[in-house]
Amino acid sequence: MTGRSRSPATAGAMSALHRDGYLVLRDVLTPATCDGLRAELTPLLRPAGRDPFRSRHVRRVYGVLHNTRAADPLLDHPRVLALLDRLLLPNYLLSQLEVVEVAPGAPASPASYDDHRYPLPRPRPALSIAALWTLGPGTTVTVWPGSHRWPARHPTAPGVPLTPPPGSCTLLLGTLWHARPPQPAPPCLTITAQYCEPWLRTREAFTLSPGRQVARQLSNRTRRMLGYSIHPPDTGLVDGMHPYRLFT
Repeated sequence: MTGRSRSPATAGAMSALHRDGYLVLRDVLTPATCDGLRAELTPLLRPAGRDPFRSRHVRRVYGVLHNTRAADPLLDHPRVLALLDRLLLPNYLLSQLEVVEVAPGAPASPASYDDHRYPLPRPRPALSIAALWTLGPGTTVTVWPGSHRWPARHPTAPGVPLTPPPGSCTLLLGTLWHARPPQPAPPCLTITAQYCEPWLRTREAFTLSPGRQVARQLSNRTRRMLGYSIHPPDTGLVDGMHPYRLFT
């Protein structure tokens, strides 16, 4: 955490995150904004997959930034960044952006935690944080409160169902165990932005796709989170120069 001053609301949110490993920010998006996002994103959903996680009930949008500007305002939303700024090192990166529609009948996904792809022993601080934006009713996530502090063990007891309301953003620490339960009606549509420490490799190579032409249309903060930035002293150079010079 940084030494900057904090409002009482931010301090309370940080306390909840450290205690539980997750936090639901309510009423971040208006109903009209959620309706607009659904209308923009639904036509971009790809056919459902065939493996157990990407089942015939689950559709996704791949290459979100390459295909639409609809989700741009969510990436650097001030209420989210106010917390990320205190959880991750400066110059943290956007690791992945995905849009997922889960239809009724979708099977449960197994319990996991997002940081499992980084082979460092637990317990430890989270290396990534997911921001789950709920665009309509029907979204449910199973969480194990406090599991972000666990050592290397799997959940043995049932988790707690979490039902974020439409227009909310749920932050999940990368060390928190969570799962998706079987999906009842109605189908749910969500946007998930994952952020990670600036010294880690991201899940998506955003400097390759969407590339510079799209990055020029994004905010300065989002460009830096895509990798057009330096983690001191010199991680991320391009031809010995700061990558942001690619836009000059």
